Amino acid sequence: MKHIKAMITGLMFASLIHVPAVQAELAWVGCGISKKAYMSEIAKAFEKKEGIHITIDGGGATKGIRETAAGVADLGGSCRHLMLEDSEKGVKLHAIAWDALVAIVNPDNPVSDISHGDLRKVFSGEITNWKQLGGDDHKIDVFAREGKISGVGMMARELIFGNADADFKVTQEFESTGPLEKAVEKSKYSIGLDGVSSAKKSKVKILNLNGVDPSVQNISNGTYKLFRPLYIVTAVKMTPDVAKFIDYIKSPEGQAVIQSQGTVTLKEGSALWGPYRENMKNVTGQSKGVFE
Repeated sequence: MKHIKAMITGLMFASLIHVPAVQAELAWVGCGISKKAYMSEIAKAFEKKEGIHITIDGGGATKGIRETAAGVADLGGSCRHLMLEDSEKGVKLHAIAWDALVAIVNPDNPVSDISHGDLRKVFSGEITNWKQLGGDDHKIDVFAREGKISGVGMMARELIFGNADADFKVTQEFESTGPLEKAVEKSKYSIGLDGVSSAKKSKVKILNLNGVDPSVQNISNGTYKLFRPLYIVTAVKMTPDVAKFIDYIKSPEGQAVIQSQGTVTLKEGSALWGPYRENMKNVTGQSKGVFE
């Protein structure tokens, strides 16, 4: 009898103790532009709806792709297509929004527009003074991402130069987008390349290209030419929770979150796929499966 009473007492005591439920969790890593543009907001909305928490870490598109391929992360963020390398095999890209490359400068810089040709000349070292662009008589400090295969670095070479191996003549390189944006904010005579989805949330000035403002409307209809998709990267064989997230971010509810952050949605940019595929085919020679 004493044993039975002890068991009952123990059960009653245990029932008074709050044992928190184990929450499902996914790890996202990658593209700094995606991180700043929409990832925090979409993660909060997804957790509220499904009870699945997402940890978020930056580090760039290449990190997002390769850590997902290696099984280190559940989800990756990328603003570039895949490369035909072993380290990027075994993953799938899910297009979830559209972005555009933009030239960014310090807010005090008087220049507000740059032509496509002059942008190439700045990053190839042919134009070196702001006076050549209608600005002050001062040397241009060219800021860029490290290497040629970052999301911005790779897509800038392909979209601006038509050559993934183009060399940039730069003053300073940065390991990720955030530090580059902050450096441009502080340096009056600098110029950098960025994704508009992130740049519009920074204290930088975004230049028009050939007189065209990189607005949501102008990106959506293709008037602003340097457009590119934003992706979520997953393993080819997704876990149920990962599949649930992909379904959510592509759903009207998930796309509404992305739209609320000023990023071009899949529906808004649906007409961009044709010209984008053709452009990438001409530049890379790769099949559409690599970039869609």
